[in-house]
Amino acid sequence: MIEIHGYAIVSDDDRIADAEGRMPEALRSEADWAYFQAELDRSAATVLGRLGHEAHPNPRGRLRVVVSSSVADLERRSDGWWWNPQGLVWNEAVNTILPEGGRVAVPGGRRVFDLFLGIGYTAFHLTRAEGVRIPGGTVLFSACESGASAEAILANKGLRPGQRQILDPKGPVSLTIWRR
Repeated sequence: MIEIHGYAIVSDDDRIADAEGRMPEALRSEADWAYFQAELDRSAATVLGRLGHEAHPNPRGRLRVVVSSSVADLERRSDGWWWNPQGLVWNEAVNTILPEGGRVAVPGGRRVFDLFLGIGYTAFHLTRAEGVRIPGGTVLFSACESGASAEAILANKGLRPGQRQILDPKGPVSLTIWRR
């Protein structure tokens, strides 16, 4: 069985990055980072976009699936699996990558978050840096551009919120896990 878990820290205006596509300091939280790293350690594979893969080293050697149109369908490389969703459907790709099943972590970016909205998240770990706004930044989901909140989008996809937890009272930085 495959579980798909999304992970994002967002601003109050549902942004994951600034206008240049970089994560601003206002979204960085040691408590969230520790939580996120522990969750990645629990996952059998991590799916992210090519730019995220190139920007973030993989010192722990976690199994990565890089979403990219540079491959025809699915290709094993030294740095992980490279997958083109236009060439091979997710179920076929993941059955090759994780034949025994397991948890798949999806830390984005936006196109990858949107892709898995269609595939279906088992859970989405939505961390919010409260009181932070990033005008002109990159939204979590494309639909956020037209005014829909991340919470409304997740609810529309059949996920329901769990209890809000405070990860860092100084921010505050809160976490709500949305589950199918």
